[in-house]
Amino acid sequence: MRATEFITEDNAPGKMSKRQRYATRGAHKFQDVDGRDRVYELNRVMMALAQANGASGENIDLDSESWTGTSNLAFPYTEIEANMLKAAYKAVGSEWEDLNSGDMRSVELPSINKESPIEGFKGYPR
Repeated sequence: MRATEFITEDNAPGKMSKRQRYATRGAHKFQDVDGRDRVYELNRVMMALAQANGASGENIDLDSESWTGTSNLAFPYTEIEANMLKAAYKAVGSEWEDLNSGDMRSVELPSINKESPIEGFKGYPR
């Protein structure tokens, strides 16, 4: 038996060996057009997959991009953390945008019930 028959590390980069192909039937490899954001592309493909009907092959009605686009998100809880992020963005050279214009308050939506619709327990009668 030759070593090349059982050593799989000698494959060309990005290529599966015959043995690997047999063990992983149906393997797909994909990336976005630019090849730059694998996590976001995977998220979008899985969102479309959840809407797909494999039997009919109909087109999927999926927005071309979510509100975040291909950007990363950070949610600082305090002003100090926000300042730390700004310093990190500057050090790395990242473009960033404060979507809430510095407003760090957490406010409930007006549609939230603030009182329980259930009458409280008054105790057992005596």
